[in-house]
Amino acid sequence: MNAYEIPATVKAAAKEAYRKAYAPYSQFHVGAAALTTQGNIVQGCNVENASYGLTVCAERNCISNAVINGEQSFQMIVIYTEQDKLTPPCGACRQVIAEFFEQSAPVIAINHKNEQQVWSVAQLLPDAFTPKDLLDK
Repeated sequence: MNAYEIPATVKAAAKEAYRKAYAPYSQFHVGAAALTTQGNIVQGCNVENASYGLTVCAERNCISNAVINGEQSFQMIVIYTEQDKLTPPCGACRQVIAEFFEQSAPVIAINHKNEQQVWSVAQLLPDAFTPKDLLDK
């Protein structure tokens, strides 16, 4: 997937979340916004910690924000950075995305130059271990 029409409100929400990131150690700010199946937009940003392993990525904070607010089903997620290279989700985020998104759902990286890269969940994590693996005995 290359070109995908991202709703302007979702793109703006990802950029806004980026500005709220707490990244004093890496200076690598990331914002994420997801569109739920109910049509709501949720946001998340990366939150670093002096104990680096406790850092939480924007994508996981975004999804957690939705779950806290009673939503567990999503249409898409947009990840915003101001890097020249478009940034895909890390491995941990890919697994969490696979937990809540359909395999065909778009995962979209955008940057300050208005460039974008689109992947499906299945492209980012082929043969993902999902709730279906636990429920289908």
